[in-house]
Amino acid sequence: MDQKDKAELEDFLKEIESYKARHTELITVYIPKGFDINLITKQLESEKSTCSNIKSTATRKNVKEALESLIRVAKSLKQTPQNGLVLFAGNVSQVEGQDNFITKVFEPPEEISVRLYRCDQVFVLDPLYEILKIKEIYGLLVIERKEATLGLLIGKKIKILQKLSSYIPGKMRAGGQSSQRFARITEGLARDFYRKIAEVVKKEFFNMKNLKGILLGGPGPTKEGFLREGQLVTALKNKILAVKDIGYADEHGIELLVEASRDVLADQEITIEKKILEEFFNMLGKQKEKTAYGEEQVLKALKFGAVETLLLSKKLGNNKIKELEKLAEETSVEVKLISVETEEGEQFWNLSGVGAMLRFKI
Repeated sequence: MDQKDKAELEDFLKEIESYKARHTELITVYIPKGFDINLITKQLESEKSTCSNIKSTATRKNVKEALESLIRVAKSLKQTPQNGLVLFAGNVSQVEGQDNFITKVFEPPEEISVRLYRCDQVFVLDPLYEILKIKEIYGLLVIERKEATLGLLIGKKIKILQKLSSYIPGKMRAGGQSSQRFARITEGLARDFYRKIAEVVKKEFFNMKNLKGILLGGPGPTKEGFLREGQLVTALKNKILAVKDIGYADEHGIELLVEASRDVLADQEITIEKKILEEFFNMLGKQKEKTAYGEEQVLKALKFGAVETLLLSKKLGNNKIKELEKLAEETSVEVKLISVETEEGEQFWNLSGVGAMLRFKI
């Protein structure tokens, strides 16, 4: 699912979620990939026959009309589309006695496997929201002798889970046996701290669905000491994708770890977005004539067919995004939607939220 598909699904869900019925009369039908559309038609016709048992005249009429509209849709199809199909129909008027019938046919951007028929006051949207869920999550751990921070990278968002402190004393300057004894004590405290962290990592990550891997960072040899002495369970140790030298073990260290792991996160949204904006801001500083920003400048560039890549902040709103996307399609321009969930994305929004990298100077 690309950015455009995702944005269209989000818009569609927002619209459908806004509909509610006064009574139980909204029909939702999910048809999985490869399912015989004729069986769906028969089921809808069967439901139409049984709806005569509904006591309320108005509700019975509305359910019957919704089913008839979906039967017409089903009969017009030769087969179920590649990813399956979702059908919605019903009277969404909030005024008793008035009609506002809608029929929506939606082909999901990803395959659906659920088969469902439901008549309710709202449409069933959970299977579509499931498509929007981030499929890949990365665990984040930065560690030094005195502290450690655990987090998650979910899409573009960094979420801090826990911060831990060790209270291990600093180095002792005195020499002799006292120094050696002190060193043994601190090494023992460090091992205890590593094992404590390993237990927390296990608690947070071991049963986490969609955990693609773990990124580990920290200053000096501490992270290697953790891997050697921490007794981290093998299943989680095998999930460690990268070990990075990071100068901090706090929230800032987590951010630096994500930055330093771009090679591992090459396909993740946060890296892709940062890379695009990095290229745009670099061009803005070094090749200003090959960029445009602000709606007026970008519209002019689109008119001349000069735009190679159009950048649009999601904060612009759906109507404005669709308007500019339509103009971009006319000249085969690649469109990138930019969130405000990163520092760079916020900076882009403050620059107007509309930008372009150009094929040629205008």
